[in-house]
Formats: sequence, structure tokens, C-alpha cells
Amino acid sequence: MSEDPSSSTNSHYGPLDTSHSDEEERLLGEHQISNDYARKPVDHYNGTYMIFFILGVGSSLPWNFICTAKHYWIYKLRNCSDLPIIEAPHVSDLGDYFESYFSIASSVPSVPCLILNFYLVNRISAQARVLSSLVVMLLIFIFITVLVKVDTSFWTQEFFALTLICVAILSGASNILTASVFGVTGRFPIKHSQSLISGQAMGGTISALAAILDLSLASNVTDSALAYFLTADVFILVCIVVYLILPRIEYSRIISFVFLLSYYLNRNEEGPDLSEAEGAEETVIALSKTNSPPIFPILKKVKVLAVCLFYTFFISIIIFPTISAGIESVEKYSGSVWTNKYFTPLTCFLVYNFADWSGRQITTWIQSPGPNSKILPTLVFLRTFFIPLFMFCNYQPRKHIFQVFFQSDVYPVIFITLLGFSNGYLGTLSMVYGPKVVPKELSEGTAIIMSFFLGLGLAIGSAFSSLVHLI
Repeated sequence: MSEDPSSSTNSHYGPLDTSHSDEEERLLGEHQISNDYARKPVDHYNGTYMIFFILGVGSSLPWNFICTAKHYWIYKLRNCSDLPIIEAPHVSDLGDYFESYFSIASSVPSVPCLILNFYLVNRISAQARVLSSLVVMLLIFIFITVLVKVDTSFWTQEFFALTLICVAILSGASNILTASVFGVTGRFPIKHSQSLISGQAMGGTISALAAILDLSLASNVTDSALAYFLTADVFILVCIVVYLILPRIEYSRIISFVFLLSYYLNRNEEGPDLSEAEGAEETVIALSKTNSPPIFPILKKVKVLAVCLFYTFFISIIIFPTISAGIESVEKYSGSVWTNKYFTPLTCFLVYNFADWSGRQITTWIQSPGPNSKILPTLVFLRTFFIPLFMFCNYQPRKHIFQVFFQSDVYPVIFITLLGFSNGYLGTLSMVYGPKVVPKELSEGTAIIMSFFLGLGLAIGSAFSSLVHLI
């Protein structure tokens, strides 16, 4: 016997109220809602949750694989000294400073791409935006992989400029991908947004582990980089496959149906036949009459959270990887392989990304302080003090600050752990709170606005990170 809809509840949408207005009764009767859509949806085997997690990994994997491959870039740029584009005084070796240029190249394009994504949200379906972004990322990263085995020693400057262009395109596509997928998760329970964000941090952890593995197994730098970048190529392809599977999962179809029904009822509009939910997103877009989401009403609701998100990533990108990757072991000249070959991959990339992932993952169980708490912006602001803490570690090369105050390798490990954990925890809270404090029909637009502030923090923070070399 089928379950009585009047007794069904949904932990995320509340009880399925059977007392409807005349207009709601007309819609419900016209569309013949089945018991499949009236019952509480179940994400069997956490399939949808895992797909969003994988997409999160895929959205961050290319950038993390690029910034983590420090040994490869030093090798490739070994003949690139006194580069004309470097105008800062005393800068003669690009191998010491390429992280700043990578950070700028990856962050600055994110702002216009996120603005573009905001205006496309009701004009082009999320599916088209997600798939096109993934295809662009795959093609660009395949090109980067091919260049691994190309001798660039006679055109190093051109190779570096070409790499920056690739990084910029990858960043733009990745930001459109992340904002689009995060918008889709706005119609799902909050754990799916957390899954996506947690996956982004796991992308960094995977890249750090892969880098360490390649360093230990490969016979030379190029073989290591080739295997390393091929891993990212394969994973982006996996992301394309799993996203195509997403609309075929029953749980995803039911959630899309409930979201679409809410869209109609909130606007008191007559909708098309909803007996099948597969075309839900495209139908919403058609009814939106190509209008973009209202910016100012959304900003009024999320302004504090948006500032928190901006400042969290502003501080993080100033330090990671520009400063943190430049910290050397105080025992560097001991001859130990751990204080030379593995020090930066372990203490900078692996520790930071694992701590970042842990902070994001903990928000699944603990969501405190709340979206209206004054403690959240206070904690975000206090992260400013990480900058001097890192600068007084054994950061190299030093220009004007000659004193290394923290004379132990334990200190940078502690600082990078706290930086990563606070970035993951506070950034995730700010991000996931945004789409949940506005009406559900504005959740996708809000997610893109929040992504814009995240990208803006990264862009401005990257510009500030380049000033570190003058200190």
C-alpha cells in the first residue's frame, strides 16, 4: 500500500502540507503529482552527494596540479632569467617568483568570468555551462600535458607567457564550473553544497599526494610531470561522465521536481506538465524571461557573509602558495632529503590542503557561528595576523626583513595547518550560508554572487601577494 502523502515529511522541505490554496490545488490536480514525488526523497548510496564531491575535486584539480608542481616549473623556467615582464627591483630568477604570476593569472580572470556567469544564469542552462567549462578545462590541460615533453629551453619566455594564458583560461572555466554547480546544489539539502566545497579542498590534497608520489618514483622531472598531469586529465574526464549521470539519478529528479514546483507556487504562475522532472531546469530558464537575478535584494541579505568570504580568501591567497611555498627548512643544508626534496610538498601543499579539507568537512557536523553571528566576521578578520607569522618564518628570498624569528620547522607546519583549517571552515560557512538565507528561487543567483566575492578576494589577494617580494 502506498504511503499517505498527508503523513509524509521531508527533513529539508518540512511537512508536505495538504492544505493548499485554490490556485495550488489547481496546479496539483493538473499535474497529477505521483507518490514518487510526494514522498521523502532518498539519496541511495549517497550517489548524488558523491557526484557533487567529485565535481568539487575536478573544479580545483587543474589549478592545484599546476601550483603544486613546483619542481617541474623550476626545471622548465631554469633558462628564464631577467624576464622583461618582471619590473620589481632585485628580481632576476623567475624560479623564485613564478607562483605570484600564476596566482595573478588564475585569480584576475575569475572576476569577469563570474560576472558573465551571473548574467548567463537565466539564459543558458547550468548543464550547458558545466559541460562546456569541463570540456575547455580538459582541452587546455591536455595541451599543458603535451608541453611537458616539448623542449622549451630555446623559447622559455614564450613558454612562460603561454603557460600564463593557459592558467588564465583554466581559471575562468573553473570559476564558471564551480559557480554553476554550486548554484545547482542550492536546490539540494545543505550537505550537497558542503560536499562540493569539501571536494574542492580534496582536489588540493590529491594533487599534493600525487606530487610527492611522483617525486619519489619518477626517474626524472619530466617523467614525473607527465604522469602527474595525466592524472588530472583523466579526472576531468571522469567529471564529465558523472555530471551526465546526475540527471538520471532518481533522487536528483525528485529534488528538481520539488524545486520547480516551489518555483511555480511562489510566483503563482501556471506551469507546464511536471509529470517528468527531467526538463525542470530548462523550463525554469524559459519562464524567467531572460532576466538576471536581482542583485541588490540578494546583496542586502548576504552582504556580511559576502565580505567574510571575500576576506577569508583574500588572506589565504596572499600567503598560499606565494609565501608558504617560499619557506625553506632551517635545516636545509643538513643534506637530508626530507628538508630539501620533500619539505615544500609536505609542509606547504599537503598540510595546507588536508587542513583545508578537514575544515570544510567539519562544517557537515558543526555549523557555528551562525549566519547572523558577529563572531564569524571577527574570526575572519583575525586571520590577518597570519601574514606576519609566515613572514617571520624562514621565508626566502628576503629583501628587507632579515630576522628569522621562528627558528624551527615546527612553526610553519603549525601556521599552515591553522591557515588551511580556518580557510576551509570559515570559508565554507560563509559560502553555504549565503544561498540558504534567501528564498529558494534566488539560491542559484545567490550562489553565483557568493562565488563572485570569493573570486574577487582571490584576485585582489593575488595582486597583494606580488608585493611580498618587495618586503
